[in-house]
Amino acid sequence: MIPLSHYLTLGAILFCIAVAGIFINRKNVIVLLMAIELMLLAVNTNFVAFSRYLGDPSGQVFVFFILTVAAAEAAIGLAILVVLFRNRATINVTEIDSLKG
Repeated sequence: MIPLSHYLTLGAILFCIAVAGIFINRKNVIVLLMAIELMLLAVNTNFVAFSRYLGDPSGQVFVFFILTVAAAEAAIGLAILVVLFRNRATINVTEIDSLKG
């Protein structure tokens, strides 16, 4: 059996990669969404690891709820990106931040 510390280390590495992805690339919205999804994956890994370690299945059930919300978030985010790309012909964050009015 793989020890709990290995799973927690994997979760921490995934989370740090996601944070680095957000800080390094702040211009492309698709990369930002992917980094946020990677953060959620790291949190889910920790939930499953602790759930398995403690023998309590409630953590695994909570992961299903998080995955559902993450899928909805990704779908809505990509739909917003499609609309922005059609209106402005770019998905660059620095060019999207200005409002019309």
